[in-house]
Amino acid sequence: MNRDDVDWQGYFPAFVTPFTETGELDLDTLRALVDHYVAEGMHGIVVNGTCGEWFSQEPDERRAVAETAVKQAAGRMRVLVGCTAYTAKETAGFARHALAAGADGVLASPPPYAKLFPDEVIAFYEDINAAIDGPLAVYNWPHGSGVDIGPELADKLADIGQIVAIKDSTPDADQFFETSRRVRDRVRVFGPYMTARGIDVLRTEGGDGTVGGGSLHGSPDPRFWESVWRGEFEAPAAHAEAGDRLFPKLWLPGGWAGKFGAYQSQLKVLMKMLGQPAGHVRRPRLPVTDPASLETMRGVLVEEGLLPLAAKP
Repeated sequence: MNRDDVDWQGYFPAFVTPFTETGELDLDTLRALVDHYVAEGMHGIVVNGTCGEWFSQEPDERRAVAETAVKQAAGRMRVLVGCTAYTAKETAGFARHALAAGADGVLASPPPYAKLFPDEVIAFYEDINAAIDGPLAVYNWPHGSGVDIGPELADKLADIGQIVAIKDSTPDADQFFETSRRVRDRVRVFGPYMTARGIDVLRTEGGDGTVGGGSLHGSPDPRFWESVWRGEFEAPAAHAEAGDRLFPKLWLPGGWAGKFGAYQSQLKVLMKMLGQPAGHVRRPRLPVTDPASLETMRGVLVEEGLLPLAAKP
């Protein structure tokens, strides 16, 4: 398989997993969030990734999230399911389940904590590849895995049978764009193209899409890509500038955490401020409750035109 065996492109929100305030899985809110993203025109979603708090779910819950998201999407947008785990065998088990449930593909990072060497990363994905039958995306998440998949290693992974894409969340922009140049002939590349620098790359070299933490902007995110596909760059450039302004006001450099709380905790607060279905976080994540932090976040949304000035908590 290669990039031509899938049609993945555009904006895919990294899907949060909603929990109740007491920590139970909230599938009703999950379904509502799927419908919200469909209504906003998203091209796909990625469930049970970092934003999806896979690390705090039991295996049966991970399978329930995957099944529910796929069923609710009902072919209206692509659904990719995160299957990261500590071993290739466990990862492949989640992947086989997701594909059998109707997911369009699966993705996985190198296993957390182990900090694999390059040859071990290759062997890890080869083992997954041998154990599943369906499209697989590499997820480069250095903050979680302790491994930063650079251009040379990505180049080797791109030749593994069923790997068709890479979701590259390296904090190193230079590295990302070099990886994109190295592997886009074989796999689809999702990453920070929706920036002022990314616009220049899209004009000259192209790019496939972005997997962002939710979608605070809503429909302008998929419209960015639809304009690019038409060869229109004025509106995408303006949207990229808005994103470049917003990001440093809310997130730490590299995008691994919020300024006011853990990534998932802060994202869910922001989503709820915007009226989006989000639910609560589950321990070990803690909610953002500090009044000053909440007021500052709300002020950023107002300042950037995402929330009316008159909006109340």
